[in-house]
Amino acid sequence: MKNKFFMSLAGGLLLLTGCTDLNVDVDSLYTKYPNNDIAVEAKMADVYYQLRGCFGRRYMEAQELSSDEYTAVSYGGGWYDNGAYAHPSLHAYTKDDATIDWMGELMSGCTKANTVIRDLTESGADEKYIARARAMRAFFEFVMMDCWGDAPIMDHIVTKDEVLERSPRAKVAEFIESELKDIIPLLTDEVSANTYGKPTKWMAEALLVKLYINWPVYTAASVDQYDAATAKNEKLDECIKYCDDIINSKKFNLGSVPYRKKFAYDNGYKIEDFIYAMPYDTYTATGMQYGRAITWKQAKDVDKSYYGMKLHNSAGGYMTMTPECAALFSLPGDERNQLILRDTVHVYDPTTQLPTKEVALDKSGDSIVLTTSITLKTKDEHLDVGDNVNGYNQGNRNVKFFVIDDDYKNGRNQSNDLPIFRYADILLEKAEAITRGGKATNGDTPQSLFNQIRSYVKAPTIDHNPSLKEILDERGREFLGENWRRNDMIRFGTFEGQFFPHYTGFPTANFDKTRRIFPVHKDILNVNPTWKQNPGYEK
Repeated sequence: MKNKFFMSLAGGLLLLTGCTDLNVDVDSLYTKYPNNDIAVEAKMADVYYQLRGCFGRRYMEAQELSSDEYTAVSYGGGWYDNGAYAHPSLHAYTKDDATIDWMGELMSGCTKANTVIRDLTESGADEKYIARARAMRAFFEFVMMDCWGDAPIMDHIVTKDEVLERSPRAKVAEFIESELKDIIPLLTDEVSANTYGKPTKWMAEALLVKLYINWPVYTAASVDQYDAATAKNEKLDECIKYCDDIINSKKFNLGSVPYRKKFAYDNGYKIEDFIYAMPYDTYTATGMQYGRAITWKQAKDVDKSYYGMKLHNSAGGYMTMTPECAALFSLPGDERNQLILRDTVHVYDPTTQLPTKEVALDKSGDSIVLTTSITLKTKDEHLDVGDNVNGYNQGNRNVKFFVIDDDYKNGRNQSNDLPIFRYADILLEKAEAITRGGKATNGDTPQSLFNQIRSYVKAPTIDHNPSLKEILDERGREFLGENWRRNDMIRFGTFEGQFFPHYTGFPTANFDKTRRIFPVHKDILNVNPTWKQNPGYEK
């Protein structure tokens, strides 16, 4: 667990109202929020961290399980959960699935941001404060558009009797672009503990880069009309421009700590690679539960787990790495390989987060030996590997978001902060934009940008400009488990069936192009009766 550098909404309000003398004249109370950072932060805290719970579990499940990074597994029916995890893996989502039941959190976030915008505007607050709420609203709109396509443009407080309609995806993309370009000059360029986890100029620019690199996806006539082989991106030079602004700021770098330490339980504002992250703490900022999903099923049942300590809570283990993902981690000397658990598993030192010579054991005292391939009992949507050690050993696993019991025992809530935008991503996005036809700048080439990544993880550098496939593969290594793989695969044209060979022959699998977005959950449809279900999900 680590100390955090943000305050909760309640904590912020206590700073404003926490006096012991309750006999205060009404005239002395604030009727408008003061035009200062403390007051604004008190109002904004609930907006900043609106997605903490969502990002800590359900968002991750939807993104990762629908990509080629992870597949769901169940154990004799355990963790099948009505197909909540299997459906994303098979691209057979339904409007009932818990893994896609969080659009409401995004809409609520927009409403909270709009309330702050109204209150600050009425109080005559400086535009720089209002810009923070607008940045968060643009971020919520981006996630909604990325995941569901058409989305409501919530640029005002929705009245009780107002009919809220979805706008075409391209219009939402244009709204986000306009908002970000308008507020970037107003946002702070400070990078410190004080701005960590909050919208800054750099967060907004990184979001704009992500919008631009995906521009043909978001502005296609329909979700199934995007064709990676023929799509033209009119925003490549703009994408490169904002990459350059972040690079030239010298505010970020690939970091002075080893790769594995960026994602540790004691990471935080000191990670120079983090442009924008979601802060977590096992007691004061709960919700991060990645370890629960990806940790070997029997980890609690042994005296020493492969994390180097006894775990006091059980693991679900219902997500395991696909063979295709595991195969990426094979570059000689690559530090990222150290995070992958395969073959005979060794116990890790929780201080260094490196494997020791000690072999990890199951509860029978036998070595844990993981298989890269995954053997299912039957080819159906249960994805059942069997409720026994042989089943638990199916598929490789990883310790990227390393678990320690001091965190995990508190409801499995980890203190690992989740990076959303990283400097490494900016470098690879610039390399990709140039490769796709954008104008090279500042003497950078796709090769030089790509090799910056390879060099800092001590992987072999390349002697040529990378192909798009090489860039996609490198992104797979660099951003494992960071919730961008689905987004990447759609852009690169690898999100359809032939790229998921491990699901060949499954009767319920559906890798139609309409699966590039999720169905709208039934609860959202119930409260928005004029909305239509996304194409392909009408049944």
